[in-house]
Amino acid sequence: MDSKRDITIYDIAKVLNLSPATVSRGLKDHPAINIKTRKRITDMAREMGYRSNNFASNLRRQKTNTIGIIIHELKSQFISSVLAGIEKVTAEAGYDLIIGHSSETYRKEAANAHNLFHKRVDGLIASLAFDTHDFDHFDPFIQKGIPIVFFDRVEELPYGTRVIIDNVKAGYEATAHLAQQGCRHIAHLTADLSRNVYAGRLQGYKQALKDNGLAFNPAHLLVNDLSEASAVRSAKQLLNMDPRPDGIFITNDFCAAVFLKTLKEAGIKVPEDVAIVGFNNDAIARLMDPQLTTINYPGEEIGEKAARSLLDQLTKRVSPLSTATIVIRSELITRASSLKKNPF
Repeated sequence: MDSKRDITIYDIAKVLNLSPATVSRGLKDHPAINIKTRKRITDMAREMGYRSNNFASNLRRQKTNTIGIIIHELKSQFISSVLAGIEKVTAEAGYDLIIGHSSETYRKEAANAHNLFHKRVDGLIASLAFDTHDFDHFDPFIQKGIPIVFFDRVEELPYGTRVIIDNVKAGYEATAHLAQQGCRHIAHLTADLSRNVYAGRLQGYKQALKDNGLAFNPAHLLVNDLSEASAVRSAKQLLNMDPRPDGIFITNDFCAAVFLKTLKEAGIKVPEDVAIVGFNNDAIARLMDPQLTTINYPGEEIGEKAARSLLDQLTKRVSPLSTATIVIRSELITRASSLKKNPF
């Protein structure tokens, strides 16, 4: 027999002198086939290298038991925790995952969506890239009634469930905490303000300044791509400001860690000279010296909620065209990087 040819149930049936129907039922552990015969069938299938063609049988049922995921970043602890939450829920329900990585570009995001659609995924979970402003690549899913759940970076679209935190509230809490520590010139380092997460945090930052009697200074708003090099440049930019900010809310823990390191290398004391609050509660926040005050962004819970919402739509417990918004709780975690010894 050709070793490269796929083994079929007909090959097994011929060797065992059984009918193909009996082999098929035996491989599915059907109770109509006695235990000894089932064992003969499964043992022979293993010996011959038989692989079940689940994809073909699923296509016949108009279902592939796969879920597509589009993420904007692979090296993020937050995204890793979201994926862990998704996998935990979907694996229990018998679904496989196909992951596409947009690398923060609309072009790759659209290509991933096209690829996943043609791989016939049953549903899609996505977080938008920095520069995604056209959403036509999701239209084929909507036209086919394939449910979509967006998480973290979302848009107000006439389709798709959204799983988010209250970014306005989180930005407010981070900034208000710095004001309560005695900071009077508070800067904000963030990313593309066309994305909901960063726009919301900026809104919260501005409102906290106002409520604490502090003026918003446009020069204190630093926008970059959240890379290491950009964080270094932003830290050096802050050092040259006059007056220099005495506190900063940074929308990403990795950037906050790079920022803190750059300040310390320049002889700036944290938090005495500049108090810092980050965002996400990544592991790096606990490893810094001083440890980083941050907003806890529960990625695994986000992933679990997104996956459960999608499964509810796939099982028709809710409409596959649901546009619900699910808000997950976040919280400020206070550590040494923001606690001034003499706040007033």
